Amino acid sequence: MSTSQQSGTTIDPREAAHFGRLAADWWDPKGSSAMLHRLNPARLGYLRGRIDAHWGGDPAGFAPLAGRRALDVGCGAGLVCEPLARLGAAVTGVDAAAENVAVAAAHAAASGLRIDYWAGSVESLDEAFDLVTSFEVVEHASDQPGFVRGLARAVAPDGLLVMSTPNRTATSRALLAGGAELVGAIPRGTHDWRRFLTPDELGAMLADAGMRVTDVTGLSLSPAKGFVAGGSTALDYLLTAVRG
Repeated sequence: MSTSQQSGTTIDPREAAHFGRLAADWWDPKGSSAMLHRLNPARLGYLRGRIDAHWGGDPAGFAPLAGRRALDVGCGAGLVCEPLARLGAAVTGVDAAAENVAVAAAHAAASGLRIDYWAGSVESLDEAFDLVTSFEVVEHASDQPGFVRGLARAVAPDGLLVMSTPNRTATSRALLAGGAELVGAIPRGTHDWRRFLTPDELGAMLADAGMRVTDVTGLSLSPAKGFVAGGSTALDYLLTAVRG
């Protein structure tokens, strides 16, 4: 496991500092990152489905990523990296905040997982990965098209890119950028609604980067089940893309 410091052009220092301040609390399911813990089962369920569909895996298998390399960009303290490692992947996690990387590395070590973490930006990478994930991150990038190009460059020729991000709608403005922060469900200052991307806008950025969108699925809130993959894209959505 290694941790190294990198720099990149799409990192917004204010965003990195904001999330770095939350690092120590990241793994507390009732703490400041509680919303991410609530989102994670739906995101991971969707991700597993896309992995199995892309590589023809057995949905009942325990290690569908065995022998494959995975990269999680904007990894925070490792909420996605650790499940990817348990699915058999050799995992690299990248985050703009060094504080997050330190917490992620310590948590992985305590869990007996080998994950390569480093602080920096995806543009600094000169490697290709079978699977690239980036959940709830593109809306925080200072240069969103540049960030998307960085993600695309990291995807191997037969690889898979899976993302999620809030949609720029009246619903997300009221519930995420407004209500959730006002009532303390999300730390204040987490979201700037003007940076949210519609599926068409993100799809166009991906096309410009040589990627083709193969699926867009809503990440919606069910009163009975909490966050689920499916339903409306008005609040948030999951997206899968492959090389052109």
